[in-house]
Amino acid sequence: MSDLANDRPLPAPGPASSGPVSSGSASPGQPSGESPIRVLVIDDEPITADAHAEYVRRLAGFEVAGIAANGREALRLLRDSAVGAGDPTQSSIDLVLLDMNLPDIHGLDLCRRIRSSGLEVDVIAITAVRDVAVVRASVSLGIVLYLIKPFTFATFADKLENYRGFRASLHTRELATQSEVDASFASLRTPGQVQLEKGLSADTLEAVIAAVRASPRSMSAGEVGASLAMARVTARRYLEHLVADGLLERAPRYGTPGRPEYEYRPRQG
Repeated sequence: MSDLANDRPLPAPGPASSGPVSSGSASPGQPSGESPIRVLVIDDEPITADAHAEYVRRLAGFEVAGIAANGREALRLLRDSAVGAGDPTQSSIDLVLLDMNLPDIHGLDLCRRIRSSGLEVDVIAITAVRDVAVVRASVSLGIVLYLIKPFTFATFADKLENYRGFRASLHTRELATQSEVDASFASLRTPGQVQLEKGLSADTLEAVIAAVRASPRSMSAGEVGASLAMARVTARRYLEHLVADGLLERAPRYGTPGRPEYEYRPRQG
């Protein structure tokens, strides 16, 4: 573990290895005059980071401010954005999507560094870590949402729209009643599961995408079905759902006898 885990001042600004995206016009579907929510994606797996950035781009009212592969790079981008904004506590980045398992620092320690720096930025944890102690610590650090991998675009969009509503509710007035405060915090919580297509199970969906991600090569519906003890037609339905959500991509498999077959792999970039 590097010195990033220690309670030391932020590193001096330097050239970012992943340049932040400059702020531009509002996203498609963004209300006129309302600034988009600028998002920093922090994940050390390039495919995952690119996928989450693409998810952000698909949402009206959000834009990608940058991608960081480690804690040092993330801190540099956050500090540079604050310098550019002209106030060391006011970052032009509004929201961080934070993976917990980074190569140079744990996500919780990185969040502590962000908090101790005084930067006013919200954090959503996006991670495969299911440890109750980590979840509890996330709450104590003010992480507004905790999203467990793997997930579909529908789930991601639902969570970020909840966050957007929460953020908007706190920017509409200076004073709030207790009921308004309660409603603002309630807007972060999704009432129940995001609806899947009829007949699809969230647990099975997670198992299917986990199987494809764990495979060293692309998998057919038959291969996924065999690995999970399910019918080929059932596996194909889940795979096609994941393709539609942008988590997987599909390509023809050539050189096999009989009817044409498709193979599936995690979406590239």
